[in-house]
Amino acid sequence: MFERIVIPDGRLPLFGPFPHAIRAGDFLFVTGQLSEDPESGAMELGPIGDQVRRVMDNLIIVLDQAGASLDQAVMARVFITDLRDFDTVNQVYASYFKEGQLPCRTTVGVVGLAGHGNVEIDLIVYCGETAKP
Repeated sequence: MFERIVIPDGRLPLFGPFPHAIRAGDFLFVTGQLSEDPESGAMELGPIGDQVRRVMDNLIIVLDQAGASLDQAVMARVFITDLRDFDTVNQVYASYFKEGQLPCRTTVGVVGLAGHGNVEIDLIVYCGETAKP
């Protein structure tokens, strides 16, 4: 049985017909997050570093709702529209993890993303016994 997790009160709008995350057994699959401001729902389209920070903060909101944390991430997929931003994305992304605790990762250059953002990140998280029931 799967548990679908949706952030209440529309704090993180969705760009499609899917939940923010699905828990399947001991794993949590987090839908790709964009640089949406959770207060206004508007996309933050400033410098790439700011967009990555907003994406990571949005991932934390979803993980918190599911009773999980970034420390439990085992896989991340990063989609960026300009591979010249790779170093900046890496620097900001890595700052959210404890030293030595980075999950596996794939980075893909894409032509475009929903909401016209420049970065989207999704996660697979191992929750084990620490997840909310």
